[in-house]
Amino acid sequence: MSEQKIIFSAIQPSGKITLGNYLGAVKNWVELQDRYHCIYSLADLHAITVRQDPKALHDQSLLLLAQLIACGLDPQRCVLFIQSHVPAHAELAWVLNCYTMFGELSRMTQFKDKSQSHPENINAGLFTYPALMAADILLYQTDLVPVGEDQKQHVEICRDIATRFNGIYGDVFRMPEPFIPKVGARIMSLQEPTRKMSKSDTNQNGYILLMDEDKDILKKFKRAVTDSEMKVCYAEGKEGVNNLMRIYAAATGKTLDEITLEFDGRGYGDFKTAVGEAVVALLGPIREKTKEYLADRAYLEKVYRDGAERANEMAQKTLSDVYDKVGFVHR
Repeated sequence: MSEQKIIFSAIQPSGKITLGNYLGAVKNWVELQDRYHCIYSLADLHAITVRQDPKALHDQSLLLLAQLIACGLDPQRCVLFIQSHVPAHAELAWVLNCYTMFGELSRMTQFKDKSQSHPENINAGLFTYPALMAADILLYQTDLVPVGEDQKQHVEICRDIATRFNGIYGDVFRMPEPFIPKVGARIMSLQEPTRKMSKSDTNQNGYILLMDEDKDILKKFKRAVTDSEMKVCYAEGKEGVNNLMRIYAAATGKTLDEITLEFDGRGYGDFKTAVGEAVVALLGPIREKTKEYLADRAYLEKVYRDGAERANEMAQKTLSDVYDKVGFVHR
């Protein structure tokens, strides 16, 4: 295990995993388990930078945990835990706050975006979240952080903070690298195919959730935006059809050329139905497994307790070293 590279990634517990989240990220997490020492966290500390309903946050955290296991994350093959269950995340975040520059934080895209979407709640946590994110990563001496092209900024500021701290105190933190998986479809909105599929979309027909019922999935695909050409092929200017082809390819394993051949001479109605049915076949078993795990609260509790214990053991080693370096007195 010690020879394997360490991967860390986290997901906020909104409780709503979209088809885009699954195909673009979670499916990759599952495949990484056999090649790396994977540490996956439900980032509930990050979630409260935006106001949350307490009961909803609690229930969504358990729902997300159940969905991740149903998707194929194996608590025996990875460390799976809830972020707030490992106090070292918040403790190291405070130390790193003191080694993070105001200018660096003010340039972060996510702060700018969330400040615009939540102008009534521009809080300090929203501003300093990169220090917590750096703590998440650096606590586990992480080698690789799976990110999309649009998230590389988060790893860059983490590396800047680690470089600054190491420059003062020696090699305390391992330097993490962004890990951009070669596979992982970029899934767009079914209604606005130039925008990424998002659970925050005001149009519910724009996204598919893992917990959507079969009939709702089929209905959303039938309403998906295409174009007036009525030809199934992957080409510039055909964003709606291209998106559906990527989804169909990810759900069936077929190539874009094979899909073009399969639907040669057939209309978009047939194509949208086929994509919907392929996604139903992909997500149906995950939805049913999720329901089974949710019904077994004792099992979920064992998973997050065991995960926190394993994560805490690793995190404390780093935190103790940091506390020594900055001169804190041992408790």
